[in-house]
Amino acid sequence: MSTEQLALVRDALSRHDWGTARVLALEASDDDPAQEATRLDLLADACWWLGRLDECIEARERAYEHYDSVRDDRRAGQCAVWLYEHHCFKARPAIAGAWLRRASSALAADPECIEYGGMRLREAECAHGGGDLDRAAGLAREAIALGRRLRAHDLEAEGLQTLGRVLIDGGSPKEGLELLDEAMLLAIGGRLGPYATGKVYCSLISACEELGDVRRAAEWTEATMRWAQDHPFAVFPGLCRVHRASALQWRGAWVDAEAEAAQACSELALVSVPHAAAGFAQIGDIRRRLGDLEGSEAAFASADRLCSQPRAGLALLRLAQGDLHAATDMIARALDGAGWNRLARAPLLAAAAQIALATGDLTGAAASVEELEQVAAEYAGPVLLATAATCRGRLLLAQRDQAACGILRRAVASWQELDVPYEVATAQLLLGLACRDAGDAASGLAAFAAAEASFAVLGATIDLRRLHDLTAPAGHLPGGLTERETEVLRLVAAGNSNRAVATALYLSEKTVARHVSNIFTKLGVSSRVAATTFAYTHRLVEYPAGPPLA
Repeated sequence: MSTEQLALVRDALSRHDWGTARVLALEASDDDPAQEATRLDLLADACWWLGRLDECIEARERAYEHYDSVRDDRRAGQCAVWLYEHHCFKARPAIAGAWLRRASSALAADPECIEYGGMRLREAECAHGGGDLDRAAGLAREAIALGRRLRAHDLEAEGLQTLGRVLIDGGSPKEGLELLDEAMLLAIGGRLGPYATGKVYCSLISACEELGDVRRAAEWTEATMRWAQDHPFAVFPGLCRVHRASALQWRGAWVDAEAEAAQACSELALVSVPHAAAGFAQIGDIRRRLGDLEGSEAAFASADRLCSQPRAGLALLRLAQGDLHAATDMIARALDGAGWNRLARAPLLAAAAQIALATGDLTGAAASVEELEQVAAEYAGPVLLATAATCRGRLLLAQRDQAACGILRRAVASWQELDVPYEVATAQLLLGLACRDAGDAASGLAAFAAAEASFAVLGATIDLRRLHDLTAPAGHLPGGLTERETEVLRLVAAGNSNRAVATALYLSEKTVARHVSNIFTKLGVSSRVAATTFAYTHRLVEYPAGPPLA
């Protein structure tokens, strides 16, 4: 491969003309191992940006072998660092870890180079993921200092974002966000390469989402999409779409959010398995809220095929389907998986509290609410605080505590300020129940009316149906049940068999079986457990400690 050919490939890469760079690199070859290693390395760069990750990995591995054969430890080490990144995108942690150890071996003797700093940053990421925040912070600071000494802006910016995320998870969100902002200055100024730019953007957006800074996340998401439009065949537009879908979902633009998430899944299917799975999980959550439980099930199944793990959204789907045992088990496993990471636990705790209330486990719900309140107080993110207030209001309502009215009013106001309509409507529904229980019928009706209007605009059919059942006039039976079917359901919910129900109501078992079948059909459920959940949720029966909530 001639020097002129290499120059043409590098020029195409510098212009972000990934397709031309790939074609030029494929057309050339060289018998000289050093030249061939360079060609393969450049080919891998072009393939990565084109989303051809398998081809990228193959070229990078061959480049590593050639660099290693000519004892070019610095470039071999850099290839190993990139291979760590590539296999992380493919959700292959064991292989990724092996390549990072190879990078460490290759670069250990040359600690004053950019490649060494990149390797230390990946070690910082591993330490961060394992909960060793002190080691992660130390390694990140080491990389920042090296980047500044070498005037290596990419290394400095990536180090700043790594340290920022570590500090956020360590309980210092203000300091962490300031470091991310500092990294963003380098990106906005055009001083970073496309990879570092995308990584800093995505990291900042993720931090905003975790902290519940919805407005900041939306602002940076738009900036990210504008940047990504200049890189039309890169992997980052797909990653950015996952964040954009989340922002649209918060705003209540569910149809647009699903479309964005679906496109992200298509773009990321062969590039980043974990992010593609996250996109499918978002679709599952949107469909659940729209009442499309079958579609939600299919989306979560797609997420699990790519990257199986317990998810809060799937646990809430199980709750909507009436499978309380599965919902409880799944949210418990999700919390175990989150481990030490308090920010990651926060949305899981909100789901855990809701599921515990549905089962009548007020003690478990109280424990989840208390932990969530601690996280919200520590990080002081607006969404975290509003979520904690809503969950505390749910718990107080279940306990028949009139203090629920005050805290739910604060929750409604907080969500309104954040302009997230579904959460506003949910809090208004709960406030309506609390006001009604406290004897303030007028305030209750006003809250119910506001919630109904919002749910209708959003298309939240399940929530609308639940609201109508909970606010129907006296004598109205939810789900279209007859009085006899309601009697049967109450006895079924108490754990009685068909024979016991028949005895209690002086009916034949065959008649009871027909009533149970009709109940299942009207309620859209397929099990006695699901029917029981409906009975408790709609206050046809009550737990001794109080009812579960919608």
